[in-house]
Amino acid sequence: MNALRVLCLDIEGGFGGSSRSLYESLRHMEPGAVTAEVWCRRDGPVRARYEAIGIPCRVAAEMPRMNSLPRASRNLFGYARAVREMLRLKDFRAALLAAVERCDLVHFNHEGLFLLAAWLRKRHAKAQTMHVRTMIPRNTFGRWQCRRMDAANDRLVFITENERANLEGMLGRSAMGDVIYNVAPAPGGAVPPHPAIPDDARLKVAVLANYAWHRGIDRMIDVAEALAARKRRDILFVVAGDMALSGRLPGALAQIARAGGTLADHAAARGVADMFLFLGHVAAPESVLVACDAVAKPTREDNPWGRDILEGLAAGKPVISIGRYDRFIETGVTGFLLPEYGADVFADIVLWLDADRGLGRRLGEAAKARIAALCDGPARARDLAATWCEAVAARAQRRAA
Repeated sequence: MNALRVLCLDIEGGFGGSSRSLYESLRHMEPGAVTAEVWCRRDGPVRARYEAIGIPCRVAAEMPRMNSLPRASRNLFGYARAVREMLRLKDFRAALLAAVERCDLVHFNHEGLFLLAAWLRKRHAKAQTMHVRTMIPRNTFGRWQCRRMDAANDRLVFITENERANLEGMLGRSAMGDVIYNVAPAPGGAVPPHPAIPDDARLKVAVLANYAWHRGIDRMIDVAEALAARKRRDILFVVAGDMALSGRLPGALAQIARAGGTLADHAAARGVADMFLFLGHVAAPESVLVACDAVAKPTREDNPWGRDILEGLAAGKPVISIGRYDRFIETGVTGFLLPEYGADVFADIVLWLDADRGLGRRLGEAAKARIAALCDGPARARDLAATWCEAVAARAQRRAA
């Protein structure tokens, strides 16, 4: 059987979890099963990784993206801009259509590419699939987006059962597709710790994400204040990601954002700068994980299943987060899953892990075993390849009918 030819469109270039997840899936494909070509919207560290495994990777900075947002006014502005960009990208559209002719299937690595998927669907007869990686807002725009995604693609790929239930709830019916957990391999070999992280006795808690209000990273400053109030400033929070403040933020965060500041400035203003190490973007987050004792994700979205969580668990680190979905984080087994956020409760858990380092190691070993079972690279890559083959077969049947 000939290898399935797949064109993968990625919204970025290795700076976020969706891009790394696609890379891991392609890296673990069985030899000869898939021949892939990747287009990234941003240049970044993933391009060199693709080149190292023989997968051509092109940067297409003009690739339009848009995802529905909770606020109606922002949706109106965002969709108007996305449509305007699509209309004037004549060269990009021509190059993309030419690339589609070389493949059997187009895979959109994020639902933010749904407008592009809908546009392409009308212009070729090849199969299309799309990854659904976020909880699309339940509003008029979100429901419209879900309908367009369902119509434009032969199969959808959901990273957990939560995204599937959310989309199907807005569709009012089931969708053709599969739940395939993201691949999250344990760090291989002897990964050296990030050189900026001090090798001392302090408990170190990693936070792996670019700043966004919904991710709740600023809440770690509240946790640090709660610890400082107990005269415990000997905990180090290691933050890897872009901490630029943007968008509509409340209170002091808004003032710092208007002045061009970052979350590091917010920590300094609150008097806890000595408890944080802000690393900026880190191309190899495993170098942060191996130097830390735990991972924290104080999300405001009740979504304890992101790439940062999976990578932390895969590295054998207990994770502290918020939510109710315990497939990955299970309290007292692989970490601590809080039903709601509380700075003092977060601080209690951090101090517990500091006092009982053996507990952290035991939770970490269980975490590593769970991710090895659920997020195994070759197994999940086979699942994705099977979904792609089903989509191609379904499209062929539709053409033949």
